Amino acid sequence: MSVQDAPSGVALWRQVADGIERGIADGRFAAGEKLPGEIEIAETYRVNRHTVRRALATLAERGLVRAERGSGTYVEARRIAYPLRSRTRFSEIVGAGGREPRGQLIEATDDVATRELARELGLKTGAPLIRIESVRLADRTPICVSTTWLSAERFPDAGRIFANVRSMTKLLAHYGIRDYRRTSTRITAGIVEATDAARLDLALGRPILVVDSTDVDIDGQPLVTKRARFAAERVEFVVESG
Repeated sequence: MSVQDAPSGVALWRQVADGIERGIADGRFAAGEKLPGEIEIAETYRVNRHTVRRALATLAERGLVRAERGSGTYVEARRIAYPLRSRTRFSEIVGAGGREPRGQLIEATDDVATRELARELGLKTGAPLIRIESVRLADRTPICVSTTWLSAERFPDAGRIFANVRSMTKLLAHYGIRDYRRTSTRITAGIVEATDAARLDLALGRPILVVDSTDVDIDGQPLVTKRARFAAERVEFVVESG
């Protein structure tokens, strides 16, 4: 339908946005699919590219599409149901939903334990740590950015290992830890900051869910403590009991 066929009094950009949204709803544009380019959309609706850009920006603000620089605009996938349990594994959760989990190292640096980090990791204040910044994706879509701290003495060279295996579970397995569990989880809401917005491909001001957690081995000894920032529009947390 061109905008000439739409009800009068509705802004052109809104008519374009509504048309694309209907296409997403009826399956013409599938989750993860790249939308036609701006020129093609403009020709379809007989509008200019500025009108198309405003329509796409509106859909992006609502979490229906995502623009990737130099690539195009993609339909956002449905929210991932993300169970919070004693054994929470990103790769298993994403894989169970039929999507490909991926991890990317942003950087690994030396750090020292603050009083809070020392308490979580069972170390002395000032103890040497390794800090790992990473982003986790489902298919092409970034889901969360994580900051993870580990004891530098217990996990020497952890940054290099993570760069190779791209998984915290595989990193711990490298050091002989085959099983671990989550001993605490705290969730708060926030607004994405500029650095995380770029890493998560979010617009500034979008909501995030901040998850602070600590994992321990089978003997109850702390292994890692983490702060993960999730794109709120891409996940829904499921609290499981029992």
